[in-house]
Amino acid sequence: MSVIEIENLTFGYDKETILENISLRVEERDFLAIIGPNGGGKSTLLKLILGILKTRQGIVKVLGEKPCKNLSTIGYAPQNTNINTDFPIRVIEVVMMGHIEAKRPLFGYGESEKACAIGSLAQVGMEKFANQKIGSLSGGQRQRVMIARALCSHPRILLLDEPTASIDVKGQREIYELLKELHQRITVVVVTHDISVILEYANKVAHINKTLSFHDISNTRTILKPQNPQEHFCEVELMQMLGTTQSKTKEIR
Repeated sequence: MSVIEIENLTFGYDKETILENISLRVEERDFLAIIGPNGGGKSTLLKLILGILKTRQGIVKVLGEKPCKNLSTIGYAPQNTNINTDFPIRVIEVVMMGHIEAKRPLFGYGESEKACAIGSLAQVGMEKFANQKIGSLSGGQRQRVMIARALCSHPRILLLDEPTASIDVKGQREIYELLKELHQRITVVVVTHDISVILEYANKVAHINKTLSFHDISNTRTILKPQNPQEHFCEVELMQMLGTTQSKTKEIR
């Protein structure tokens, strides 16, 4: 089943085209990695899926409808977790922000929302930090809190915009291991530059640089996976290897 459908999408600001003729289908339980250069349109595509930006040409559907009809099915974790780290807010309060529709302005959140927040924190291994100030956490811990907030709405799709930016190697590995676990239950779409890590987890790759090149690597992951955990793969090497693998497949056919 397709949970995200994009057909012939072209989008731009003023006279500048950011995305051109993009078509993409994300199936239920996919782990899709979106890669490409800075300014290539990766984050713009996420905003279109979220309904933050409106399509001008083409179609974007989430679970068969316009994104605004199914926002509650999408969990979103932003790239920057360093904003307002000095603000005196506790971790559990940040996570409960995922219950926007359930919030009562005069009386705050109910016990069921608090229990759900604790449950979401438990899923990401952060429940013992529930009452700590968000600013006291490391970058990797704050990213886990953002993922917990996204999980509060019980989403079917989890979108993440460079979740390991500014996080050390150990923290990156922990985040992707968490996403691997979550992927057993929900669809994961992640914008990333961490090619050497993502090859171990993604089953599909979309390279976006205005236009889109799509690759299903579910049957080639073991070929592409680095033999040395410290080995680096850049995007060019990845695309070359994918192209070589596809050529060999055609020859066999």
